[in-house]
Amino acid sequence: MRTFVTVLVILICCAVVLPTEATAQKKLAQTGMKFLNVLPDARAIALGEAFTAVKGTSSSMFYNTAAMARLKGMANVHLTRTNWIADINYVAGSAAFNPFEGEYGVLGLMFQVSNYGDFEETIRWPNERGYMDLGTFEPTTYMFGVGYARALNDKFSIGGNIKYVHQSLGDAMTALAPGGGLLYDESGNLVRASNSSGVFAFDFGILYETGYESLTFGMSVRNFSKEVTYIKEGFQLPLTFRIGLSMNVLDLTDLSPDEHQFLLSVDAEHPRDFQEQIRIGGEYLFLKILALRAGYVSGGDEYSGFYGVGLQKDLGGVGLAVDYSYTPFGLFDNVHRFSFQFSL
Repeated sequence: MRTFVTVLVILICCAVVLPTEATAQKKLAQTGMKFLNVLPDARAIALGEAFTAVKGTSSSMFYNTAAMARLKGMANVHLTRTNWIADINYVAGSAAFNPFEGEYGVLGLMFQVSNYGDFEETIRWPNERGYMDLGTFEPTTYMFGVGYARALNDKFSIGGNIKYVHQSLGDAMTALAPGGGLLYDESGNLVRASNSSGVFAFDFGILYETGYESLTFGMSVRNFSKEVTYIKEGFQLPLTFRIGLSMNVLDLTDLSPDEHQFLLSVDAEHPRDFQEQIRIGGEYLFLKILALRAGYVSGGDEYSGFYGVGLQKDLGGVGLAVDYSYTPFGLFDNVHRFSFQFSL
């Protein structure tokens, strides 16, 4: 308990300092590598991303790694495909290993990659069209990391990630030849400069089971890193602080949890580059097989509602689950996520 109180005080101090600093600077939309905000797991998304205090699977590494300490079974693998706006696709995955029934903690691996498609590269040129084609380029982003979570006792868990984040905007011409023509190197290739950068980032969090029915409290900090520099300009990663509560509210009734469960989760979020938000999610689980979900986020520019459905079943000691989430995205294309997981 003394350890819990100490960590709780530290994180509450962070919660006070971070909003105060952001309010003083009044800077929004100042971060880069925003693909880190496109989170996976169709179940978590359908709950409005209110997942900080939800005891989950290996995908908890994207929300609150401490929740991974409550992993049931020996291993879990989770994969998600996100059909994002503007024909952008993301693929993310995670795996967690729970040797010796969690006595020495749970080890996790995670990754996220993107596909933005091809873009036409052009430069201004004194011809009839006013520009010259130089082919195509493809921006890329990826993140991979390792995480560790451990239950210190029957109520309190801690966890954290170390991850490497990389973004490339492609190679580009930066100069012309002295005569005004294209500049080539000794091998006959156009002289180009790479527009890419990478950085190590850290996540950490706690999970506390209060002992009152299934009421659980969680806190997390994601994407903590040093400043990233592109040529001369620097920017920060999208640092995000969250606190949350979750509970199966049907614990307060006489209904059997084997037949009916209703998970209610609430998160308060303070991102570095956006206004504070409240996230609320609800999940009704019937016979531990069929799940219906919905979520809401306050203050969203183009979206505020989330919807989803899931199926899960234990087949011969192997747990399988398929989840889908749907997010109306205003003027843009609607966002669809598909997740698959299995556990042993």
